[in-house]
Amino acid sequence: MSTDTDTEVASEGGIVAKMSVPTLTAMVVGGMVGAGVFSLPARFGVATGILGSLIAWAIAGTGMLMLAFVFQTLAIRKPELDSGVFIYAKAGFGDYAGFNSAIGFWASSVAGNTFYWVFIGATLGAFFDSFGDGDTVLAVAVSTAGVWLFHYLIARGVRDAAVINRIVTVFKIIPILVFIVVMFFAFDADVFADNWTAYGYGDLGSLNEQVRNTMLITTFVFIGIEGASVYSRYAKKREDVGKATVLGFLSVLSIFALVTLSSYSAVPQPELAATRQPSMVGVFQSQVGDWGEYFISVAVVVSVLGAYLAWTLMAAEVMYIPAKADDFPKFLGQENAAGTPITALVVTSIGVQALLALTLVVNDALNFLLDLATSLSLLPYLLAAAYSLKLGLTGESYEGISAGVRRKETIVAGAATAYTIFLFDAAGLKFVLLSTVILAPASILYIKARSENGRRLFTPTEIAVFALVVAGGIAGAIGLWTGRITL
Repeated sequence: MSTDTDTEVASEGGIVAKMSVPTLTAMVVGGMVGAGVFSLPARFGVATGILGSLIAWAIAGTGMLMLAFVFQTLAIRKPELDSGVFIYAKAGFGDYAGFNSAIGFWASSVAGNTFYWVFIGATLGAFFDSFGDGDTVLAVAVSTAGVWLFHYLIARGVRDAAVINRIVTVFKIIPILVFIVVMFFAFDADVFADNWTAYGYGDLGSLNEQVRNTMLITTFVFIGIEGASVYSRYAKKREDVGKATVLGFLSVLSIFALVTLSSYSAVPQPELAATRQPSMVGVFQSQVGDWGEYFISVAVVVSVLGAYLAWTLMAAEVMYIPAKADDFPKFLGQENAAGTPITALVVTSIGVQALLALTLVVNDALNFLLDLATSLSLLPYLLAAAYSLKLGLTGESYEGISAGVRRKETIVAGAATAYTIFLFDAAGLKFVLLSTVILAPASILYIKARSENGRRLFTPTEIAVFALVVAGGIAGAIGLWTGRITL
């Protein structure tokens, strides 16, 4: 019989935790509530007014809810697929699709984790000029120390890191709720009215343009919705994965929308747009005084470090699981005595380190990393949604299930698929090409894994996909070399 506390089971490399619904939900919330929420006031202020933000949250909320339902459906219809988000792409569209999904998810996690360290540096930059916007030599040096400190912590065992994440999640939510309450108490009817469309402040473009300009940030803050799916092998019961995904999503959607609306209720749009990142700090300070700067800044650091912990775990898992299934080279499937996927963790930490070095030469490192992380996450989401749609259309796994249930789940999967395709358009060609710049050379790992196991390299369809990925990678590399694509 299961209980509310986490139990333990033996694994190949040691003892790992079996996670309950609250713990899985905390992993979802902890993964999503990171740095993004603290940047919402200025990111929305630059792009739109209240009306545009409401439409944007409605679109993003509906689209991501459909995606949350997709992960819930897949957890029920395909309970044997317990290896995380990449396994759905593999099951639905073949080994190479699964490989690209895993690499995309991993690379997105690495970019997001680098964003977290830059964000912490930018927060410290409000107090110490030498940290700048998180992209100075000192900021990179301090971040480097943090990367390898967390590497050591996680290497001690998945159970320790998961418990810490659950505790951190509670402590980082409280300051955000305080921000929302204080901002609504500071409600100014005139400011709210002026911010409704914000047209009086200058040309933000048409309402359609305003909404499109918020799509990547709304997607970025929801990255992590698949957190419970990634940890499904640790769940006490398979159905807990779906419950945790939906519960985590609805909780986070409420928080994000309230942060945005409460900011518009008290601060004019131009001031929001001009606020230094992390913008929640400056917005809160403008209403309560200097203590607010320290209060939210501490929350930023705690929140981001908690999210970094969760995402580093997820990134390592997404390399480790395919390696155990022979889809990645065997060396990435090695564990240490604590049961931690140590080689995958090392590669992940090195990846973050490399991107940290890149921030020294990138213009606007914060927004670049945010958009890159979002763009890389779209492929895994698209393939998972498309697989759910495929199941609904073909009837696979619906034996003995009513036609009404199948129809409803197929419609949901279709909506989620359409939403992720729309996000590719919103991301733009630049970030699609940058994604292939990563995917193309990473295919060497796929070739190595196939060679190690004596498997056929590509099917005819996969050859065509591989050629498309390589062509995109070459185009992206040429664009970077010639300056047509700027970082």
